[in-house]
Amino acid sequence: MKPTLVVLAAGIGSRYGGLKQLDTVGPGDAALMDYTIYDALKAGIGKVVIVVQRRTEEEIREHIRAGAGRRVDVAFVHQDLHAVPMGFVVTPGRSKPWGTGQALMAAAPKLENGPFIVANADDFYGREAIASLDEFLENPSPDGLAHWAMVGYRLGDTLPPAGLVSRALCVQDVDGWLVDLEEIPAIRRDGQEAVWEDKFFKEHRRPLESLVSMNLWGFTHELVRHLEKGFVRFLDNNPSIDDEYYLPKAVGYALSTGNARVTVLPSGGRWCGMTSPEDREVTVAVLRDLVEQGVYPENLWD
Repeated sequence: MKPTLVVLAAGIGSRYGGLKQLDTVGPGDAALMDYTIYDALKAGIGKVVIVVQRRTEEEIREHIRAGAGRRVDVAFVHQDLHAVPMGFVVTPGRSKPWGTGQALMAAAPKLENGPFIVANADDFYGREAIASLDEFLENPSPDGLAHWAMVGYRLGDTLPPAGLVSRALCVQDVDGWLVDLEEIPAIRRDGQEAVWEDKFFKEHRRPLESLVSMNLWGFTHELVRHLEKGFVRFLDNNPSIDDEYYLPKAVGYALSTGNARVTVLPSGGRWCGMTSPEDREVTVAVLRDLVEQGVYPENLWD
């Protein structure tokens, strides 16, 4: 079965100041998710599932209908704040959905028990990264253990020249398997290193060559049951109105129980994303350069 591409597009982009998933930063009025879908089609995926919120669905549908929807079967699913397991209620005062873990749960009914690639709508990952995940998923593990993959990107390639960003540092064992993702909410560049402070104000440093996750994954369908169990554990802990159920948390639990293992594919090349308005100029320049090099056509869907 060909892998499905799942695009997480339910975020609102409060820091960006608009619906960044549809900001046409590429030539030919292309948004970042268009490049991910285009690369996934080149790699051989079978279909696309896009996770949206109801209030942004029509805008995103219209964009896809005019472009990628002419080339591939695209399904839309809703990430709903009130989609919680029986016996739970929404935290009083909460207005936003529960994060990337819940978003992927919304896509589960469309996955048909097959493998799938997960990507953010507001990140550019590069053709090599998408192709490496597709190749990985077409060669399942022979030992019966759930075997997943995550594309790692060089930390220095994901940090802006100045300012703080959040990043997830890869923790690997001696054999290269992913052990954990260390979530750093505020990390910055400092010369040839990255620096941050923990909650006790102790300074930490890592080389810019360190690998980070930018939420580009390849999974088999076994992940779905881990997501469902993890969401129950998350809700059992009485989350606040701002707490989110992140996809890496569910992956981390599966790793800790010995039910899965994750290969880190160090094939992430040029990454760029749309976290804040300042990112737009860099993103436009990167995509324009790739078009001029002939990596992408001027108009992706012509």
